[in-house]
Amino acid sequence: MGKPLSVVAAFVLALSVAACGSYGGSDDAPAGNVASPSSEPSSFPVAVEGTSGQVTIAERPQRIVSLSPTATEDLFAIGAGEQVIAVDDQSNFPPEAPATELSGFEPNVEAIAGYEPDLVVFATEPGDLGTSLETLGIAALQLDAAPTLEVAYEQIEQLGFATGHAAEADALIADMRAQVDELVAGAYPSAALSFYYELDDTFYSVTSETFIGQLLDMLGLENIADAASKGSGGYPQLSAEYIIEADPDLIFLADTKCCGQSPETVAGRPGWDRIAAVTDGGVVPLDDDVASRWGPRIVDLLGEIASAAKAAEADAA
Repeated sequence: MGKPLSVVAAFVLALSVAACGSYGGSDDAPAGNVASPSSEPSSFPVAVEGTSGQVTIAERPQRIVSLSPTATEDLFAIGAGEQVIAVDDQSNFPPEAPATELSGFEPNVEAIAGYEPDLVVFATEPGDLGTSLETLGIAALQLDAAPTLEVAYEQIEQLGFATGHAAEADALIADMRAQVDELVAGAYPSAALSFYYELDDTFYSVTSETFIGQLLDMLGLENIADAASKGSGGYPQLSAEYIIEADPDLIFLADTKCCGQSPETVAGRPGWDRIAAVTDGGVVPLDDDVASRWGPRIVDLLGEIASAAKAAEADAA
């Protein structure tokens, strides 16, 4: 997300591809263990579920390349960080992740193969990356953007199976579930608060059909973009006039890094000083990276949004 528009388009593509098809594999499983919630493999080979189907991991991988910032965060969170030898140029968390110039959007198969990986994890199939890697004898696990929170959990689980960290993955998922449940249980406002979620400063937003939109819906918030969602694929471009007229109680800025937006820049937009969120201190800057990924820091994002909603309700009381 961000500027120029092509970057916004790339973000929208990354967050919507998974919703266009089923998550999972085929009925014909390769030989070996098949990872599932009811079957935790204790040895390799193991077949794990990716967006494009089942992938067989012959041995516990020792040289993992991650071309997905979310997968990078997942891998380190489940204790597989020591197995990760290289990550793409967008993977900036955790700080110890071995960043390179590899691109997840325009992957170079030869450059990836140069790291001699035994597993490559990536999101959104760019061309025939998976097939090209498999031709070279490299296991390739595609994990596209999660369309729901449950799929985000499933991806963490599959990475646990794929890397030999199933128990750690289960523990992380259980912790995330508990924190999310606690936030949701304590966040419902007495009256629905409306919000505008800004992807960039040309007013692209998200509807309740998207991953981020579902998270905010869980907190009982009303999305002003839903009424303008027709034909948008879940990511409508609103107008300043539309937003001003909708007069949201809260504005969430997921464009603080890409576009330099802040409560001050929003307040300086013509006519925006009439919006309740601006006049009442309800403009909330978010970390672009956290807001565009579906890994462990989902809990941080949800917590920040829940806190803002509680503060807005308290101010209105």
